[in-house]
Amino acid sequence: MYYQPILNIAEICAQKGVEDAILSPGSRCAPLIIVFARHPDIESKSVTDERTAAFIALGIAQHKQKPTVCACTSGTAALNYGPAIAEAFYQNIPLIVLTADRSPEWLDQQDGQTIHQTNLYGSHVKASYDIPVSISHPDAVWHVERTISEAINLAMTVPYGPVHLNVPFREPFYPEPNEQLEFDTSIKVIDQMESHCVLNESQWDELIATANKVNNIVIVAGQERKDHRLIEALHTLKQKNAITVIGDIITNLHPLEHLIRQPDLILMPTADSFKKTLQPNLLITFGQSTVSKNLKLYLREYKATHHWHIQLAGPVADTYQSLRQLLRISPAYFFKEFSQRLNGHQLNLDYNESWLKLEEEVKTKFDSFWASKQNFTDLEAIKRIMDCLPDNSFLHLGNSTAVRYANFVGLNNPTIEVFSNRGTSGIDGSTSTAVGHSLSTTKLNILIVGDVAFFYDRNALWHQHLPQNLRIVVMNNHGGGIFKLIKGPNQLPEVNEFFVTKQPLCAKLTAQEFKLDYLSCHSTEELQQHLARFFVDDGTAKILEIFTVLDTNTDIFHQLKQHISNRYEK
Repeated sequence: MYYQPILNIAEICAQKGVEDAILSPGSRCAPLIIVFARHPDIESKSVTDERTAAFIALGIAQHKQKPTVCACTSGTAALNYGPAIAEAFYQNIPLIVLTADRSPEWLDQQDGQTIHQTNLYGSHVKASYDIPVSISHPDAVWHVERTISEAINLAMTVPYGPVHLNVPFREPFYPEPNEQLEFDTSIKVIDQMESHCVLNESQWDELIATANKVNNIVIVAGQERKDHRLIEALHTLKQKNAITVIGDIITNLHPLEHLIRQPDLILMPTADSFKKTLQPNLLITFGQSTVSKNLKLYLREYKATHHWHIQLAGPVADTYQSLRQLLRISPAYFFKEFSQRLNGHQLNLDYNESWLKLEEEVKTKFDSFWASKQNFTDLEAIKRIMDCLPDNSFLHLGNSTAVRYANFVGLNNPTIEVFSNRGTSGIDGSTSTAVGHSLSTTKLNILIVGDVAFFYDRNALWHQHLPQNLRIVVMNNHGGGIFKLIKGPNQLPEVNEFFVTKQPLCAKLTAQEFKLDYLSCHSTEELQQHLARFFVDDGTAKILEIFTVLDTNTDIFHQLKQHISNRYEK
């Protein structure tokens, strides 16, 4: 029953760089489970909840930057992959999504676990492929093998992203008890080589001519992996030309000296005269999304005369509504060359100094604010945690308040890399993604997540592969605190019941159920006592639950904003 092409799906994946497969149980997908579980070069793990499984696969692929397989049975199981696939699409993560299916003649015939799976994920995958149900003819075999190579090549073509392979099976699904499966290591695999784009001399001349006409240049980074070549190129550029670089916490530019880390706080004042002084002539952007809403609103209102965006390939977002020039090159290459060619151009040094002065003033105001407060809040707890993160660890930030608070606090340790599911900014897979990431490295992984997001994704811990290098900080204020911070819902009578959705749970029983060490605290003193034990690498996964009062968090946050804004009042 085991046609060689099904075995070769796993073999081609292995030869194309797939090292991991996250498999969810089911009968229809049994052939896929068996061939991946038995392949000697692929590490397969079983995760029952398909939504969790796909996010775990995303976390593995996110860390390794290699294609990772997730495979499930037919029907609604495949639909549960949707959130992680959307996140992978917008975060450029190479997922190889395999969904088992019934043979097409049984569609809409009231047979179990049968839905429309062709093009199931729509425009949230780079491509969707249907494997033929009949694969006995040599041409069909060639088609299947060619399709697998094509799909993986596409997933690993910049910009990376998920691809979907729908694989219909007829019974029987299982091999005979003593049936031997042999992988054909001589199978034909289609490899690809990617070239690196560069600009020619006339193109550089055009760019430098534009740059030489302006005085105020601002570089704004979006979400990026940590790239030492990029950081070095920006460092050299700043040293030579005193150009302003803005990057929030998910840009991973925190090792860069004189980085503007607090645009949200700097741009709180509303006076036009103040904002006008910071308006750039030339805006250079790269990377994906930014956390700072104030920065986005500011640059949309005070548009740069020239706006260049650096992106090697793929669709481009005009986030600031000012884009005029798209550069299809890598950021590290561009800034290295730009620094050398711009050398000697006299920029407005006062402009860069203005940004640096504002950054320092905001930091001073931020620190002085906490020195005067006695209340224990989410923001203070996150600040203390981030101040003592172990070297060379990975920091994962849940969405809503966790990533925003961390962005306000900032990160000073240059050895840490930051991850957050900001492709779609959903709360549904933060823990699962951190689990996947932890499974692919021996380094410590710390997740800071709110209580609603944590309980929403509790099945991230429901499997037999819990990584011991995982540390989860649960900020428990018994509800979705973000809705008390943003304008709109916080003034409505429905805010608590329908937006904040107050909940009474704590994570203690979850920790006991899944055998994690559990620590909890209600004060600054308790937090300080627990942190050393929490971060120790003793081979046991841990949860640190921090209890705060939601309304106190809200009040202190608004006081902080007012304290920062007071600096600009005359």
